[in-house]
Amino acid sequence: MSVEEIEGAAQVWAEGLTARSAAIERKHPILPQEGKRNVLLTSALPYVNNVPHLGNIIGCVLSADVFARYGRLRGWNLLFVCGTDEYGTATENKAREEGLTPQEICDKYHTIHASIYQWFQIDFDFFGRTTTERQTEIAQDIFWRLHERGFLLEDTVEQLRCESCQRFLADRFVEGVCPHCHYPEARGDQCDKCGRLINAVELRNPQCKVCKETPVIRSSKHLFLDLPKLEGELEQWLEKSIGSGDWTANARHITRSWLRDGLKPRCITRDLRWGTPVPHEDFKEKVFYVWFDAPIGYLSITANYTDQWEKWWKNPQQVELYNFMAKDNVPFHSVVFPCSLLGAQDNYTLVNNLIATEYLNYEDTKFSKSRGVGVFGDNAKDTGIPSDVWRFYLLFLRPEAQDSAFSWADMAIKNNSELLNNLGNFINRAGMFVSKFFDGCVPEMLLNEDDKRLIAQVCWELKQYISLLDKVRIRDALKCILNISRHGNQYMQVNEPWKKIKGGDDDRQRAGTVTGVCVNVACLLSAVLEPYMPTVSHTIRVQLQAPPTCASAQLQGPGSFVCSLPAGHRIGTVSPLFQKLENEQIEALKKRFGGQQPEEECVEAKTQSSSSASAETKPGAPQAHTDPERVKHLTTLVAEQ
Repeated sequence: MSVEEIEGAAQVWAEGLTARSAAIERKHPILPQEGKRNVLLTSALPYVNNVPHLGNIIGCVLSADVFARYGRLRGWNLLFVCGTDEYGTATENKAREEGLTPQEICDKYHTIHASIYQWFQIDFDFFGRTTTERQTEIAQDIFWRLHERGFLLEDTVEQLRCESCQRFLADRFVEGVCPHCHYPEARGDQCDKCGRLINAVELRNPQCKVCKETPVIRSSKHLFLDLPKLEGELEQWLEKSIGSGDWTANARHITRSWLRDGLKPRCITRDLRWGTPVPHEDFKEKVFYVWFDAPIGYLSITANYTDQWEKWWKNPQQVELYNFMAKDNVPFHSVVFPCSLLGAQDNYTLVNNLIATEYLNYEDTKFSKSRGVGVFGDNAKDTGIPSDVWRFYLLFLRPEAQDSAFSWADMAIKNNSELLNNLGNFINRAGMFVSKFFDGCVPEMLLNEDDKRLIAQVCWELKQYISLLDKVRIRDALKCILNISRHGNQYMQVNEPWKKIKGGDDDRQRAGTVTGVCVNVACLLSAVLEPYMPTVSHTIRVQLQAPPTCASAQLQGPGSFVCSLPAGHRIGTVSPLFQKLENEQIEALKKRFGGQQPEEECVEAKTQSSSSASAETKPGAPQAHTDPERVKHLTTLVAEQ
């Protein structure tokens, strides 16, 4: 760093919190304001028919929550809405499985979802649902506007019908071989492997996912959204939105691949009972397809939050819209839903920033509720690991550019090294030195060049943190927090205040300066941690008795590291923030959530294990193929598996 940068950072530090921005109090309903940055933030609506797993949580609600908390600290006027997506065949079938009505299943799982997100500290401004009168009203209004403007087509289509279940099969309840890449588990609407759209009748060897019978092809009349007619207008809007907004690389790539292949009319109706009714007389026995209907849930949920919802959703001049989702949801948010709103011609707010994650896997496999593989939201709290630690680890491995995998061993390493030994160690030592050596009061600080250099380094990391989070680089910004703590630890180790406090006046003065600077770095860490670990952040501020404005004051504008705890400030009681995750605890959890392997995998694993054991036998020891007792023992083990 240049001398000018170092001196500039020290000068800003010396100004303290005086005349800086105050914390903004949230008052509902939150509405757009003139002269403010108005941010409307949505998280993809989770299906109500199942319990979300860790991959669902990091891909949508947790990532959005971090950005929402950050935006509020930055002083943005921000509204964060989400809710459960409750219509469709998935709900009907879940209701049949559990012996409940569809509405009862929605009520049950809406409550489960809400409690899970509450435990993970997801701070929605409003968490709603799609089975509401507002949803019907707004969806049908958009439908009629599209119909009146000539953007809907009628056509008779061939569909798969399961004669055993006596119903037409929704796309996600048909599975077969992808006609493009030959992936054996492609769905009836899209292949998860190659990403191509599929009409269910194109699948090879299709199967009904409910009863596993082979469906037959039958004809039915449906309504289609005329995407080719809207393609030119969509491309103009996309060029502007992608050019000026923050779209993740995968969102841009998936969207362009759809356009490259050429848009085709998209069916928006289904032969189902559980859904938003189609108000057209010729289609009164049908409901809207979930991917036409569900994104409209963002609007109806906002309308259930405030009757002034149009100030958010019909105000593109004043409102910035961020959508958070996993990559499989991208085309519906970047093509289908925008085309619905463009065709409705009612000045709708369209997405400016589309943030999509890749997939999070579990260890070396996929999450599976049926096989008991992986951690799901309703049992995370039963592990005894605090929700803040869960948040930290999920955000540390957030799949931003490629798929990532949850690992119990890695979680223990990150907790014990980054949280316990790096972050917790620094913050605890800084506070303990104030308590032990200076009677709980922040000592006088006379800065030398080393102190100013540390302040400049911390200030640089803070600016990086802000720059990265402004661009929704959530995982990278978390590393800036850990870097700040590392700088603090190194500074403390080099200056050794625990030794200098025992020396003469100059040494004691030096120990005081180092301690005072460190406790202020700890205060800054409480601010930048708030979006990631809200409980830990609050605990640090309570322990340091930090001013209420210390977080927002340092994060608003370009970001400034200032002396929030001046000399004479009295701190509270300091105690450790984190606990070590022991190997025994981790191994027990890994076993608990490992599920049941298929029998052939277990046999293969046991055989491989036995082979390895034989290969590692000491020279001269009896080998498996020559030791009858060992052969008998291995045969018994394989038989048991």
